[in-house]
Amino acid sequence: MIALGSATSAQANVYWGAYIGTQFTGTAPPYDMTPVLDFSHETRGLSIVSFGSPWENCASVPCSGYAFPSSAMTSIRNYGAIPMLSWSSEALQAPSYNSSFTLRDIIAGDYDTYIRSFAEQAAAWGHPFFLRFDWEMNGNWFPWSEDANGNSRGQYVQAWQHVHNIFTSVGATNATWVWCPNSDPTGYWAAIGSPLSEYYPGSSYVNWSCLDGYNYGTNPAGPWGWDTFSTVYNSTYTPIVDTIAPGKPMMLGEISSSEYGGSKSAWISNMFSELKTSYTAVRALVWYEAYQGSEDWPIETSSSSKSAFAAGIDDPRYEPNVYSGLTTSPIPAP
Repeated sequence: MIALGSATSAQANVYWGAYIGTQFTGTAPPYDMTPVLDFSHETRGLSIVSFGSPWENCASVPCSGYAFPSSAMTSIRNYGAIPMLSWSSEALQAPSYNSSFTLRDIIAGDYDTYIRSFAEQAAAWGHPFFLRFDWEMNGNWFPWSEDANGNSRGQYVQAWQHVHNIFTSVGATNATWVWCPNSDPTGYWAAIGSPLSEYYPGSSYVNWSCLDGYNYGTNPAGPWGWDTFSTVYNSTYTPIVDTIAPGKPMMLGEISSSEYGGSKSAWISNMFSELKTSYTAVRALVWYEAYQGSEDWPIETSSSSKSAFAAGIDDPRYEPNVYSGLTTSPIPAP
């Protein structure tokens, strides 16, 4: 592990990893770790393995809460990576059943028994992990958005603080809290919702800032035009780093580019160049290595894209899987 403070700001080391889909073996990591090995053969060892879990399984009724995934977390740690759990206040639902998680209900304590049990299990597991809770809150596509599900302004921060306080009360301080809005290159979401700063829970409730952002290109699934890395990220990165969460290390929690409408390999190469020179607050990078319908996010969509990613991640500042013994919480920048 690289010692803290051993690199200059423009050359600072970076955790890197991926959310890997089912395309390798039919089962996504960490429930099958073989795809992590397959992906690393194209690149190098990963220092983050990302996966997700909702709060409830309502595919059959009555609903049941998802337990803290201790075994999956251990599989990631044994590989040498840091687990990143995207934990969402929603339910896996049967089509005929509606389980509505509102921010009001979270704040009122309706889910405290479940949250406390989950946090106690996290504390019992005992090792550091990234907790990316209720991400992309500044959009309207998730039930925890203030513009969805009957929620109101100001409730997102209250809900975050409420959940965080429960974790603290049971000693689950091994969770590193990652606050992850969606990039907003045109300012559209801020214009129809709240300013991004109003979703920030506060410095004492957040350990890492984060951004998600994609170049959809002209993919029919989202034909919004070809955007450079800086077009996708800069207008949201700057206020977070300068005024909303200054001093917090930043993670790119989901990032990828389409092959439609331009050169994906050139986009990837430019991403690595920009990260090194202009986005020095970014200290973790998580590639979205999964297909979503016709959305072509994995690096293996072309040999040139795969080569460009492998060349970029070969920079020694991208940390490999040497974190099986990590004990520090919250997780520091490398």
